[in-house]
Amino acid sequence: MAWTPDERRFSEPGNDTAVMAAWERFLDGSGRPDDALRSLVEGSWQRCRDHNVDPDKRSAPPPVGESRLESLRNTHAELLQAGAPVMACARDFLAETGTVMALADTQCTILSMEGDTRTRGSAENIHLLPGVAWSERICGTNAIGTALAVGEPVQIHSAEHYCAGIKRWTCSAMVIRHPNDGEILGVVDVSGLSETYNRQSLALVVTTANRIESRLKMRETELRLRLVESALPYWNSTTDSVVLFDRRGYPVKANGNAQVALAALGADLDLARPRRIPALALDGDPSALPAWMRPEWLAPVIEHAEHIGTLLILPLPSIGRTPRSDRDEHDEPLPGFGHIVTGDAKLEAVIRKAGQLARSKVPVLLLGETGVGKEEFAQGIHRASPIGSGPFVPVNCGGLSRELLASELFGYAEGAFTGARRGGMVGKIEAADGGSLFLDEIGEMPLDLQPHLLRVLEKGEIYRLGENTPRKVDFRLVAATNRDLRQEVADGRFRMDLYYRVAVTSIRIPALRDRDGDIRLLTDLFLGHFSQRHQVPCPRIDPAVHQSLAGYAWPGNVRELRNVVENMLLVSDGRRIGRHDLPPEFDDDASTSDTTAATAHGGRLSEAESECIRQAIASSGGNLTEAARQLAIAKSTLYQKLRDYGLQDDVQIHRCRRGQAPR
Repeated sequence: MAWTPDERRFSEPGNDTAVMAAWERFLDGSGRPDDALRSLVEGSWQRCRDHNVDPDKRSAPPPVGESRLESLRNTHAELLQAGAPVMACARDFLAETGTVMALADTQCTILSMEGDTRTRGSAENIHLLPGVAWSERICGTNAIGTALAVGEPVQIHSAEHYCAGIKRWTCSAMVIRHPNDGEILGVVDVSGLSETYNRQSLALVVTTANRIESRLKMRETELRLRLVESALPYWNSTTDSVVLFDRRGYPVKANGNAQVALAALGADLDLARPRRIPALALDGDPSALPAWMRPEWLAPVIEHAEHIGTLLILPLPSIGRTPRSDRDEHDEPLPGFGHIVTGDAKLEAVIRKAGQLARSKVPVLLLGETGVGKEEFAQGIHRASPIGSGPFVPVNCGGLSRELLASELFGYAEGAFTGARRGGMVGKIEAADGGSLFLDEIGEMPLDLQPHLLRVLEKGEIYRLGENTPRKVDFRLVAATNRDLRQEVADGRFRMDLYYRVAVTSIRIPALRDRDGDIRLLTDLFLGHFSQRHQVPCPRIDPAVHQSLAGYAWPGNVRELRNVVENMLLVSDGRRIGRHDLPPEFDDDASTSDTTAATAHGGRLSEAESECIRQAIASSGGNLTEAARQLAIAKSTLYQKLRDYGLQDDVQIHRCRRGQAPR
């Protein structure tokens, strides 16, 4: 019978006697196998001879020990989990067929086996057992090893096996591939004695492999959704240049500016055609990172104390920086702080201090007005620390109610309260184990929660809500506040013992208005950044605009400047930004002129800030939500400043003028 090459490769097994004769000729070198032998089998025999496989071998080697097998099963837990329902069915529908089904890994080692009990007894004679590697290099031609060698569905019958001791068997196998990129994860096999041969066995293993791949795809979709959800706190707090990688090292999500930052770094990574970075896989080698990628830019994504992905936080291109040759060596960004762009000597000194403190694990308290970049400093301290590869977990103590903050920080057990999630929830403190916990606006933590946090810091253990058993935690605390905590202690709103725990060391971050040259530097930086994000030309800024920006008090600091620059870009004609593109608060009769005049005549900055707040209250008619938005500060911060400057009456006056009842 004359076959085409494809027919000869994938046709049904030939006459057993003819195949046996071809095998003998192949071994003694008296001639090539004739056309009775499929090319698939001939190719496998050739590989076996190249590997010096003993054709007289009677069985596979003995299985590995139980501990090694258990370790392999843990390594391939997801494959086993996806295949478990299929293997459970095999226990029943193969029971009377005289065949068994095996699931093996990419090294051809059988991980699990189900099927006909009597056949499993015969299989033991040739070591067709869990814990045995059935690769071609070890056992010669067989369905498991050959399927993995060629990456295709394979049926090997009787005399087609290379080793004499296995020629009484017939087997069919199909590789299992990862649903996202087609990587081979394992192989499923159906084997039995020669008399059980059935051409449908090949269709069975193909269908079985497809079912396992479908379950893997569902699992992968679920994991990616969890990964994106778990990364949201990091995503929202670092919106400049962020790429999220899954546990296999593939980019899953990126923000609009990431590709620009990658290009600036010369990175060989096109997010439009994602490819794997093996070093970012959970089982990857961290020392094998690409040359353009720095370890301090990486942050693990943790869910329920499990590492499920990696966040790559890229520094923005240093637009406006002084060339390297013109700067002192100590002025170069410290490892971990490359994302903080400045040309101001005061802020650079603060960065150096933060870099020194990062080397230890003592708590650090970051002080400064809202919007100065306290979270950016916290991330820099974390990345530059010895635990920089651990999780960085941020929590805003002022943005949640007392009950939500308690469950967010400490977590809870199943059934701790009505509506509690099944299985309970890991709190942010527990999630920070092995890394850093960043408590923003710690001055706004409710007084009755403070003793619980103090106990965690003193004892290194945490109780979930509804549990009586402590859990050990080890993390580095970085806290931040725009309040005077000493005054808060004096006023009875903050515990003194907790204050001395969180303020072991402190760093004061200067306000934007006190950083010479940074306003213009950051304006140019943000303008380039938002031009790329919104895909519009980068317009020219009139000198008068720079003058207005430099003379403004910036109560919202860098955050406010960022918002102002984006607003100016979007309302401009695209060619130039003039004074008419500035927000209303920069009008000649608004806060800019008043603030500049107050400062020029020796007025205190606090007076300028209080004047800005008065005008925001007036323009909003006493609506504090709107006033806080105009000032680009948190509403809780605005309440504090109203108390500090005694402006509560102003709020009531403007509400009355608007016809709203006083509160």
